[in-house]
Amino acid sequence: MSTTGRKLRADAERSVRTIMEAAERVLSENPGATMEQIAEAAGVSRTTIHRRFASREALIDIMTVAAWKEIAEAVDAARPSTAPPQVAMYQATANVLRVKSGWRFALTSQGPPSGERARAEAARIEADTIGKCDIAIRRAQQEGVIRPDADPLWVRRVYLALLTEAAHGAYAGRAGAHGGAHGGAAPAETEADIDELATRVMDTLLRGVGAGS
Repeated sequence: MSTTGRKLRADAERSVRTIMEAAERVLSENPGATMEQIAEAAGVSRTTIHRRFASREALIDIMTVAAWKEIAEAVDAARPSTAPPQVAMYQATANVLRVKSGWRFALTSQGPPSGERARAEAARIEADTIGKCDIAIRRAQQEGVIRPDADPLWVRRVYLALLTEAAHGAYAGRAGAHGGAHGGAAPAETEADIDELATRVMDTLLRGVGAGS
């Protein structure tokens, strides 16, 4: 590929990313926002946004797949197959919470992507990511971090429920503290917020909340 071709491709990728980031901000505040409103927020023309994305639904589909790809990368970065299990699970938790804080609409406001290809890709990435979660849980059982008699499927379901609540509950609380739906989106979590949430998830998963835990 020529230098000009590479530059054009890089420019196109930046344009797509800018539009998706603008769409995430706008749709988080107003799920009914139009493509024109998203284009305005992204600083591009209506022609540009319609050239990049065939429809509003196609844009949301691509955002959802992009968010799942980032989650997969976040889990990989925690080295679930090689890092000490407790370290890997904590790091994966913190990494995923960071991703979720940047893709609230794409990951929480929608069901599966509407397009067949996007739906299949998102499902594939999700299944692969859950498989890596299962690896970390099995290793944690083998090393005594999690009780060996615990049902791994149940452990995973509890862990994912805690992770979801940490992401969604924290956002709801922060949004409420800043005026809720009428006050715009809550500010993004700081690193301290992420660390606290990740620690809380892991502490609850491994120790519970009972007095005898």
